[in-house]
Amino acid sequence: MTDLPRRHQRAKGAPAVRHGRLPRRRAVSSVAKLLAGVVAVALVSTVSVAAYAVWDVTRSVQTGVKLVALPGHTALPQDIPNVGAIDGGVNLLLAGTDSRTGLGGIYQSSEEQDASSGAGNNDVTMLLHIAQDHKSMMVVSFPRDLMVEIPDCPSPDGQGTVYGSDYAQFNTALSRGGLACVVLTVEQLTGVQIPFAATVNFAGVSALSNAVGGVTVCLASPVVDEYTNPPLDLPAGDSTLVGDQALSFLRSRHGVGDGSDLGRISNQQVFLSALARKIVSGGVLANPVQLYALAKAVVSNVTPSESLRNPTTLVEIALAVKDTGLQNMVFLQYPTVGDPDNVNRVIPSYAADAVNEALVKDQPVKLTGSTGRAAEDPNATNTPAPTDTAPPADTSTGTPTTPPAPGAPTPTPTGAGTVELPDTVTGQTAAQQTCTKGND
Repeated sequence: MTDLPRRHQRAKGAPAVRHGRLPRRRAVSSVAKLLAGVVAVALVSTVSVAAYAVWDVTRSVQTGVKLVALPGHTALPQDIPNVGAIDGGVNLLLAGTDSRTGLGGIYQSSEEQDASSGAGNNDVTMLLHIAQDHKSMMVVSFPRDLMVEIPDCPSPDGQGTVYGSDYAQFNTALSRGGLACVVLTVEQLTGVQIPFAATVNFAGVSALSNAVGGVTVCLASPVVDEYTNPPLDLPAGDSTLVGDQALSFLRSRHGVGDGSDLGRISNQQVFLSALARKIVSGGVLANPVQLYALAKAVVSNVTPSESLRNPTTLVEIALAVKDTGLQNMVFLQYPTVGDPDNVNRVIPSYAADAVNEALVKDQPVKLTGSTGRAAEDPNATNTPAPTDTAPPADTSTGTPTTPPAPGAPTPTPTGAGTVELPDTVTGQTAAQQTCTKGND
């Protein structure tokens, strides 16, 4: 992974994307809304509540004239569908674009539009992996500044091919070749096939945080960031984030950790784990109105792949983790080291091979490293190992991964198929109540 050729190529026919000079306008994390929505709808107390939400959301997004059954024609079914968990495992990619196009409001200014328009860049990218047995879940965040090989991709307009590059910044995949290009890049990087994907923008975080009545996060120190819109000035302690303030918290880079994109990833994981805990134990499960609002927020604020156009599919995927358990939901950053050619970029580390192998072999993982650059665990406890996991199926015919670098430690099995990842892999489980560290 670390020996990628240093040959740069401009993608032929790729649309130009303008960027502001200040990095503050490029930060984005509204991809959290779809992931959180998936977890939210998944953890329903009864299938009937989820089924009603899907039926009603599907009805609400239909347009046109209602057809009346004519003689000789069968009337359309009016019953609420019976929805259950999807069979087998799931790989779903979420690409968060930094584009301001069509958002209006605070993003209508010339400064915001100059920061990024059109397709935008995938400045936040997450891969949701649900195990075949539904007993574990992994969410892998890919740094925007990761240098990788981007393959040739079909042109978004269906006309021809957008040529790839041997060595390019990961977050340019979306602007080069659309969502399909992001999927192909992650498939090549990890070795897994990804049948589901969606692109999300800034607009949905406020709707989601409102739908659950706000998300309470722990701050180990004050978080101040004048570069977000609206600016952040949060005191140490617990803060309940709602609406645009939640969006600013997820977008913040200068206000958390060391001010880097890697720090921002661990800050996002603090938010996501807090949201998952609220959904499980904070009353959301017992409130059909909130569950319904979450389903509506998700459907209204994503551009899905064709495989995700049916809201029923989204809920079937969500229901796959209904009984997974917080301790078995692992959020981690794709492992990287500094790029020797550019101090502002990163490249995959040897530990990425361990993550890839666990994904390909569908194995639950245990984290042994830290919670990341912008998060700390005040309880200072080790990450709990996944529980009630069955041995993995025979994967001898699965896609091979890149062998570990010479001398690098290999992942250690920890029983019942669980893989203990190297301590250089950072992240946390949804069960860990972590706190964000401000950028003092």
